[in-house]
Amino acid sequence: MEAIVECCAGLDVHQATVVACLNSGAGNKRSRREVRTFGTTRTELEAMRTWLSASGCTLVAMESTGIYWRPVHAALEGHFDLVVGNAQHIKNVPGRKTDVKDCEWISDLARHGLIARSFVPPRPIRDLRDLTRYRRKVSQTQASERNRLIRMLESANIKLSGLISDVFGVSGQAMLRALIEGEETPAEMARHARGRMRCKQGALEVALDGRLDEHHRFLMRTQFERIKQAESQLEQIDERLRGKLAPYAEPLDRLMQIPGVEWITAATIIAEIGVDMSAFISGEHLASWAGICPGNHRSAGKQKTGKVRKGNVHLKTALVTAAMGAARTRGCYLREKHRRLRARQGEKRAHVAIAHKILLAAYHILATGSDYQELGASYLDQINRRRTANQLTRRLRDMGYHVDIKLNTA
Repeated sequence: MEAIVECCAGLDVHQATVVACLNSGAGNKRSRREVRTFGTTRTELEAMRTWLSASGCTLVAMESTGIYWRPVHAALEGHFDLVVGNAQHIKNVPGRKTDVKDCEWISDLARHGLIARSFVPPRPIRDLRDLTRYRRKVSQTQASERNRLIRMLESANIKLSGLISDVFGVSGQAMLRALIEGEETPAEMARHARGRMRCKQGALEVALDGRLDEHHRFLMRTQFERIKQAESQLEQIDERLRGKLAPYAEPLDRLMQIPGVEWITAATIIAEIGVDMSAFISGEHLASWAGICPGNHRSAGKQKTGKVRKGNVHLKTALVTAAMGAARTRGCYLREKHRRLRARQGEKRAHVAIAHKILLAAYHILATGSDYQELGASYLDQINRRRTANQLTRRLRDMGYHVDIKLNTA
């Protein structure tokens, strides 16, 4: 096989060391290899960059090993053509596993163009990605602490969650503070109810009359403080996110036109796939990369399974959340499509299918710069009007009605 790169390098990246193999030579001749080992400090990475530049290297390939490849990528970015490959796709032959053999194997694959490039967005998008992913973790921490506090209330025989839909609303938080302080009677705590909850004061007084001791109050105070701390952190992250999203205000607004897509979901989409869709061959390729389309497992002419592939869990979670919101949005195409899919395939598969459609819509919006085109709830009926009419007629006849159909030509 003829090489397509005259001088390239393969890096075997670890936490403390980087083993580099410089592979150079004409494409029709046997190449010359030179292997060196560097540390992962800034000085060592700069020394490796200087050595590769002086040797005439034009392409550098490495595995996406945990997070250890990121500082190496940052040190070499802008100086070489960088290829980050999936470690599962470029395994060496078994029995040849050393750091030197690994970097030589990676350099050989890169020299012949046999490493598929992983998607690495530009630096501003990577900063956005760090913010949205950390926001997701903080939000999960907040939800976990809320669930722990509710369980603590139940263990103290306080049935507040059975009467209040949002225990952490204005009324609920006032009652929680009163429970933590322990200075008010159940009747006095029930008077903290606001709005329509005032009509439930009698039931709230009974629900708040539990066995709450100092042990419960200590744990509830700690949990409540962590919840408020998470809320404060979320506000700070959101403010930072809005500042980072300012250059992408136009695509952000267009993405929010999709039913079910709120601003944080639109921000996650931009952070995970960027705004330059030239990195993906097509919308279907993007869906496959995200792991939001059916898997392809066919053998002997039979389809074995259709479960979705592993992909970008952060993007997949945001899209499924948006699909759940779209299924509750009245008068839109996505809701009607979800209703029909749910009847045949179940709720979870319908959510994934709608998430797939939302991602395709986002791809075309970002690729063409156009607005979202709403098809309407009646779009599916208009595709094949005769079939829809026959189905509705059959249902009416099954109910005992006599039906005559006449086409309205007016």
